[in-house]
Amino acid sequence: MFRKILIANRGEIAVRIIRACRELGIPTVSIFSEADRNSLHVKLADQSICIGPPPAVKSYLNAHNIVSAALISGADAVHPGYGFLSENPQFAEICQSHNLTFIGPSAEAMSQLGDKARAREIAQKSGIPVIPGTKVVETLEQALKEAKKIEFPVMIKAAAGGGGKGMRTALSAKELEKNLPLAQGEAEAAFGDSRVYLEKYLVRPRHIEVQILGDRLGNAAALGERECSLQRKHQKVMEEAPSSVVSHAVREKMQKMAVRMAQSVQYSGAGTVEFLMEPNGNFYMIEVNARIQVEHPVTEMVTGMDLVKEQILIASGEKLGFKQEQVVIQGHAIECRINAEDPQTFAPSSGTITKLHWAGGPGIRIDSHLRIGDSIPPFYDSMIGKLIVYGKNRQEALRKLRSALDESEIAGIATNLDFQRRLVRHDAVQKADIYVTFIEDLLKEK
Repeated sequence: MFRKILIANRGEIAVRIIRACRELGIPTVSIFSEADRNSLHVKLADQSICIGPPPAVKSYLNAHNIVSAALISGADAVHPGYGFLSENPQFAEICQSHNLTFIGPSAEAMSQLGDKARAREIAQKSGIPVIPGTKVVETLEQALKEAKKIEFPVMIKAAAGGGGKGMRTALSAKELEKNLPLAQGEAEAAFGDSRVYLEKYLVRPRHIEVQILGDRLGNAAALGERECSLQRKHQKVMEEAPSSVVSHAVREKMQKMAVRMAQSVQYSGAGTVEFLMEPNGNFYMIEVNARIQVEHPVTEMVTGMDLVKEQILIASGEKLGFKQEQVVIQGHAIECRINAEDPQTFAPSSGTITKLHWAGGPGIRIDSHLRIGDSIPPFYDSMIGKLIVYGKNRQEALRKLRSALDESEIAGIATNLDFQRRLVRHDAVQKADIYVTFIEDLLKEK
């Protein structure tokens, strides 16, 4: 087991990792920017080191400073959490070159899966269906030629990234001419890589993802699926497990494909294979996230597993502690992302927390780093917490979620709590009649 783990992240995920390490008896090192000096993850860790000024590029994205902090602290492993450098193969290689274990997949596996165009090719070779699409397109002439083959509407997607950046829809040749350079520019700015490819645009699909775990001995298993169709601008808003539209037979098929995808690149650690499902039931793999996901708690709630602990154990060389047939899905879990943002415009909000009350009770879990008096800086992602509920079925979980959202209160900054309260009460959400652009369509109705 590791003697000390440095957490290369901040906020709620850093707190989550620290708690898992404590249960495993492993000392932790927190890193922080000057803006996060008084943050909870700094207080909870056994040791903390400032790595730079507030801008992420000078702190949480500064691989040199992070590795230096790990070496100075005596850590022998680095947990990247999600976001920042979590899917950066160069960072994983730097860690390895300094005898630091990167708690995640190998740099080679990340490189293969992080390039979406390459991941598509791997999936096709493994017999996994993908959305009709293209290889990387560089010129408008090439893009127009390829778009005619797969037919409009098409989606322009960044080859090297995710999170909705470098992603544009083109309903016609005219829109493709307009949006191609915009998507290439966004991809370059976000990932330092302007390459894009085209995919057939599916009408009202659902976003279904499968959680996987793989060890370093070639074993892999899937832990069921999550319904992630409630999104805004390709950012998830509410997630649940299991999906109400995935049958047992489809679940088994998706899981087998996800495991096959993982084993094709010798994947180790936690990851997610993402699919889009059409209303007719056809589904296609769209990408693999080579890290722990924000929404991992809903899988933990329905499987009884601690995914962060599993990550750490796998990275230390342990064999996967269970087989596929031992994975049992029980009950239903839903997660709401609580963001510091204006509920009308969705613009990020910063300020000082003057009042804070989270709901409690059986089946309610809060993953957050917030405390009264904390300052929310304007430099990072707007998510400040996650409210997760568990019930014996979806209807019980929805009732519990409505109650928990109504009870929770945050003052001093604007949040999306009211938006989440309205969303969970919407008839279509109650009936699970949702799709990936549901929230955008809902907002257009106003």
